[in-house]
Amino acid sequence: MITIRRQLALLVAATTSVILIAFIVPLCYLVQQVAADRAINAATREAEGLAPIVATVDRSVVELALSQLAHDDPSDYPLTVFYADSDILGAPAQRTKAVDLAARGRSVVADADGGREILVAVQGLDDGTAVIRGFVTDADMREGVIRAWLILGGLGIVLLAVSIGLADRLAHRLVQPMIDLAKVSHQLGAGELDARVDPAGPMELRGVGQAVNQLADRIAVLLATERESVADLSHRLRTPLTVLRLDADALTDPADADRIGRDVDTLTRTVDDVISEARRPVREGIAARSDATAVVAERLDFWAPLAEEEGRAVVTDVPAHPLHVRVAGPDLAATLDALLGNIFAHTPAGTAFAVRLTETTEGDALLTIRDQGPGFDTANPMDRGASSKGSTGLGLDIARRTAEAAGGSLTIGAPTSTAEGAEITLVLSSARSGGQRIVKLSSTSG
Repeated sequence: MITIRRQLALLVAATTSVILIAFIVPLCYLVQQVAADRAINAATREAEGLAPIVATVDRSVVELALSQLAHDDPSDYPLTVFYADSDILGAPAQRTKAVDLAARGRSVVADADGGREILVAVQGLDDGTAVIRGFVTDADMREGVIRAWLILGGLGIVLLAVSIGLADRLAHRLVQPMIDLAKVSHQLGAGELDARVDPAGPMELRGVGQAVNQLADRIAVLLATERESVADLSHRLRTPLTVLRLDADALTDPADADRIGRDVDTLTRTVDDVISEARRPVREGIAARSDATAVVAERLDFWAPLAEEEGRAVVTDVPAHPLHVRVAGPDLAATLDALLGNIFAHTPAGTAFAVRLTETTEGDALLTIRDQGPGFDTANPMDRGASSKGSTGLGLDIARRTAEAAGGSLTIGAPTSTAEGAEITLVLSSARSGGQRIVKLSSTSG
């Protein structure tokens, strides 16, 4: 995966490379031309410097001058004098067509094997026009060119490295605030509502960071307000529960008083759990875990007397070993109570149901609740508040949110394509799993 930082570095590298090539290639060609012109001009000056001697003195003096030049600087350009009577003095050389052309009185520069000829015509001699030939080799014309090319190439590499380094630093200053912003966003999503962004970087990113901080503050305020409202509402239920407890104690039948008293105690504990849950810090629920086996067994024991009283056959399949899941015990108990409560509330007395808890191959808990009732009466029973039987319609939504909070899912449907009834399946992630999986929720009605 290519990061923004690397993309910016590659973009700057490509742009700088194009600019450097556009400048360095013509500059290298210019260096080559300058080196060749420098050698040709030097050879031309030497040949023209010899011309007055050839024009004014006899050949013996010219030969002496050529010998002296060759002795003083052997590495200098070789000079040759061609006379009209075919006499040749100086460095050995063949008389070429270019020499014959120069003998007509015109100085020329002509290409030759291994270099170039510099031909200077000397007129006014008794026996015709003489030609002074200087020869510049290809090596002379390329002298210093390779070194200049290497310097230019090295300079280009240095400039490219500097530009990439500067682009990387600039990209770091641009990307690091994005990384910090994403980190804080993940922390907020994980329930760390005290996480805040330190606004940095360009003005636009600083604005986003400030907006995220304001959003986090607002979420914390709304969440605290909601929790306090739930806690206050639950606390208001204690007064009628106290009255109900007094009424239960006033019953003349001890059996009825004891039974209703137990129900009131259970309801009181449920209200207390709601208050505790509402006042519990958000982060406390992130690492929640419980033993699904123990919770399911305990709630089945709770509902067993009512099922026996209504003549409902109950089939249970609960493993003997603990099955730890990533959901708090009270939340799982409330979920199971909501689902079983729906069966008792919306199916006729005597309707059988089954509760099965198994472990998947991935180690997750699979909780299946199946009944033989009339099934769901709404097109989409998963919709929050959807119910036509006078209930709140929140039971399935509570179960779904509990399952998804534990990294699992909830699906509903019929046991078979033709049978009546309903089947609800919850998948609860194992407490041993490292992270929460992406959950797809599907539902059908029977």
